[in-house]
Amino acid sequence: MIHALNIVWNPSEGIDLGFFMIRYYSLMFVIAFGLGWYIMKQIFERENEPIDKLDSLFIWTVLATLVGARLGHVLFYDWEYYRNHVSEIFLPFRFSPNFEFTGYQGLASHGAAIAIIIAMYYYSKKILKRPLLWILDRVVIPVASGAIFVRLGNFFNSEITGNETDSVFGIRFLHEYFSKNDAVNKTQIANPKDAYTAIATDPKFADLLAQVPVKHPAQLYEGFCYIFVFAILYYLYWKTNASQKPGFLFGLFLVLLFVVRFIVEFVKESQGGIESELGLFSTGQWLSIPFIIVGTYFMIRANKKASL
Repeated sequence: MIHALNIVWNPSEGIDLGFFMIRYYSLMFVIAFGLGWYIMKQIFERENEPIDKLDSLFIWTVLATLVGARLGHVLFYDWEYYRNHVSEIFLPFRFSPNFEFTGYQGLASHGAAIAIIIAMYYYSKKILKRPLLWILDRVVIPVASGAIFVRLGNFFNSEITGNETDSVFGIRFLHEYFSKNDAVNKTQIANPKDAYTAIATDPKFADLLAQVPVKHPAQLYEGFCYIFVFAILYYLYWKTNASQKPGFLFGLFLVLLFVVRFIVEFVKESQGGIESELGLFSTGQWLSIPFIIVGTYFMIRANKKASL
């Protein structure tokens, strides 16, 4: 049997500039949106669309992604909590039992996908003056690239981890298992960063390190597969006539992205949600199935229309 390597994931919070900390999770979002803007700029230039319309597309996409992802998490995964803590849905604070800055710890890709489609409907009708499928066929290319960096952000945050494993790919997610307070209290080292480092490297704390389970790095599995999703869409747009089949690239994106999501969910730790009522599959898998069906429909529809 191949056993897991003794990889301990103990990342720093980000890039410390002295006066400001650039957190890796935020940096990954900035890279995702920045690269997305650049890719869409290339597409707009190829399609002879005014570049000034790109700014509003960027704004609408960013807002739809963040708001949709947040609402998706609230509604699909943790409604029982947020129904009694409505103010925490959009505020990065917890007010009970004590006031605490939490950041936005819950974002769901399914919610982001729905919100982006809605935003693109408005954008296509009011600003771009093009059919909805025209913009959807093109915006999915930068969205696919962005998904790669979002999963890297999840990896840096030690969130959305996989099930326990003894495979060679297993990783000990130190920050997921021990909170900052836990690390400080158990090591009696006042600085959380030093406390984590001590657990990871000091033989004196080997018993604490041994408590941290070895898990699948599900975020990396997903992010790696999204590289191929992006590459396929990018190639088809630039090297074939796929963009001339309205809805084909959009449908292919939905199928590829959510098939990846469906498969990776088999090794991903449960995040709660509707799976307790429906059973059989995880919440992420149940939410992926409609997207796969819709994507298949648009691909078939596009090919049928192209053959007429």
